[in-house]
Amino acid sequence: MRRFISRFGLRWLIGLALTAAAVAQALGYLPQTVAERIWRMDLAVYDTRMKLTPPQFDPRIAIVSIDEHSLAEVGRWPWNRDVIARMVDQLFDKYKVKALGFDVTFSEPDNTSGYATLATLAQNELRGVPELGERLRVLKPALDYDSRLARALQGRPVVLGYFLSDTIRKGMLPAPGFTLADLKGYEVDALTAKAYEGNLPELQQAAMAGGYFNADFDPDGLLRSTPLMMRVGDAYYESLSLATARVALGATRVQPVFLESDAINSAEALRRYGVLAALKLDAKPFATEIPVEHNLAARVQYRGPGGPEGGAFHYVSAVDILKGRVPPEELEGRIVLVGTTAPGLNDMRATPVRADFPGVEVHANLIASMLDGDFKQRPDFSVAIDLVQVLLLGITLTIALSVLSPLWSFLVVLAAGAAAIAFNSWMYQANHSVVPVATALLLILCLFIFNVAWGYLFEYRKGRAIVNLFGEYVAPELVAEMAKDPQSYSMAGELRELTIMFSDVRGFTTISEGLSPNELREYVNIYLTAMSEDIRGSRGTLDKYIGDAVMAFWGAPIPLPNHASLAVKTALRMQATARKLNQDFIARGWPPLKIGIGLNTGEVRVGDMGSAVRRAYTVMGDPVNLASRLEGITKIYGAGIVVGQATRAAAPEFLYRELDLVRVKGKNEPVPIFEPLGLADAVEPAARAALDAWHAALRLVRAQQWDAAQQAIEKLAVAHSLDVLYPLYLKRIAYYREHPPGDGWDAVTIFDTK
Repeated sequence: MRRFISRFGLRWLIGLALTAAAVAQALGYLPQTVAERIWRMDLAVYDTRMKLTPPQFDPRIAIVSIDEHSLAEVGRWPWNRDVIARMVDQLFDKYKVKALGFDVTFSEPDNTSGYATLATLAQNELRGVPELGERLRVLKPALDYDSRLARALQGRPVVLGYFLSDTIRKGMLPAPGFTLADLKGYEVDALTAKAYEGNLPELQQAAMAGGYFNADFDPDGLLRSTPLMMRVGDAYYESLSLATARVALGATRVQPVFLESDAINSAEALRRYGVLAALKLDAKPFATEIPVEHNLAARVQYRGPGGPEGGAFHYVSAVDILKGRVPPEELEGRIVLVGTTAPGLNDMRATPVRADFPGVEVHANLIASMLDGDFKQRPDFSVAIDLVQVLLLGITLTIALSVLSPLWSFLVVLAAGAAAIAFNSWMYQANHSVVPVATALLLILCLFIFNVAWGYLFEYRKGRAIVNLFGEYVAPELVAEMAKDPQSYSMAGELRELTIMFSDVRGFTTISEGLSPNELREYVNIYLTAMSEDIRGSRGTLDKYIGDAVMAFWGAPIPLPNHASLAVKTALRMQATARKLNQDFIARGWPPLKIGIGLNTGEVRVGDMGSAVRRAYTVMGDPVNLASRLEGITKIYGAGIVVGQATRAAAPEFLYRELDLVRVKGKNEPVPIFEPLGLADAVEPAARAALDAWHAALRLVRAQQWDAAQQAIEKLAVAHSLDVLYPLYLKRIAYYREHPPGDGWDAVTIFDTK
């Protein structure tokens, strides 16, 4: 024994130290950064297993898709409520669906029929015309689209979707699933919201139930689980999936189920251990229990890669429902979810199986799990399992690898890894349990590497160079410069001031409809290549393509003091390139090309982000969101480029036209927005004079001097007939004449959509 200790003692000691580190990780004692990386590895195993699972078609649930085909025939979204009411009637009267859930919100009154205007006239200017009032009473059932939809919902198993937030309080909440009083003093771990964007009271009261469609993403940006209930005030409300499943099953309420144990017999113990185990639906002939984890969340079991081609759920185009082109047997007796899937309607989710997964299908997967009672969850004893397997593997491999030959060591390590993965898979499939395995696999790998390195070092006495991985994540033309001093760069996340760009093609849906698939591919490839060359040529980092959109940033990984100036210069160059491409496209008979660009500067987190399966060097933060919003509103002002105040201040060598003071979705504070016209010393005197005249007119608008402002803007509109900005403000002036904003007006334009 002494001989073994003398020969292998130090080696065993280091192996046991690695095992002790793994034990500390299993017990949660390692630093947060290390624990997070290991957590990401467990997620990678979880995600990979889900990706490798073949699609499982569920005939009980169908999705009515508001897709591009529907938008082309019916018109742009949102549709008027009369169209929605007709679709509801079709689904229940012709197709005999079992239950209907809407992954959309009806929070604003529908005045598209003109009924509200006529009613106002009848009560005011035309109140002396009694025939008008009588005629309106007769026409109200046909013209009041909100009431029309309410009648369609009444008495039918329909669930309306809504959104919980902390800022906007609009519409009406449905009845809660349960309240604090129902918990009898127990505390429940749940996400909370202070406000909501609900449906019109008339519609919510007519519907059988309502459910929120908030998504709770993991820190890596992927949607793996979602809270089935959230708290607002003293009440707990159902998610859209839970409410739809409850209505479909005929259950009248949701009941919390607490873990029963002799050791847990008081409210204080319940608060300490957090033992709300499940949510029960009192359906007949038997109740359904849905297990929940932290924050009353349930894991989403993705049954396919998503979308009509994913093979998990039957997709039907909404327009085909409206026109009765779908055979009734395809939907009869099914639970139906209505949601938007057209690319421009922004209801896609990043998930483990697909980066642009339809949001409505997330709810479908959850409903399927509720119907089957098939939920994977992390059990309370998962820490004990992790601890036992780490100790068993660590001690066994520490002794074995020190005495075995390299070949046998390799075979033993393979066997140990396969055993850990097999046990993990058995727990997942047979026991519906998600237990950790990354710590055990890392320990196996570390012990193997250590023992190989031990032999290698003592045999050759040589070291190895560290491989620089930045080439996987950043533009190749920056790698050469970074390679000169690799110690100065890190893939780890850091806060840094950058300038972020979003660029998008205007009217891309129309363009795609006018081209064959091969022509569209060539069109997009030519455009993206040209834009990418402009960005890379100015030391920008090309982040990603999002369909026809481009995201880029300046100032990382190589610090650039003039990142804002480079970004503005590049945006102007991209617009010039787009004009040249447009000439070529028109000559080919293709649709014209027009792009909008949004720029914003601010402090963001930049670094290596993503999941353990797929990573990217990218940026995250509020300034990134604002840049995206600015790109989205370029078309409103007819501007090719819109920049934020921080970008304008950081790039003063350019001349800017102030467009407005706006409050975009997701931000509470208004921000001024500007259009760069070019380098200040290169702008012609006539353009400068027009710019000065515009800024003077804008000051008159904000001072509510309507006559003087209108006269000044009309002169500019005559001189610049193609400029969209001037007619926009003339319309605003006309509106403010009839609806004076008052003394407290802040001159802010609000954008409620992305």
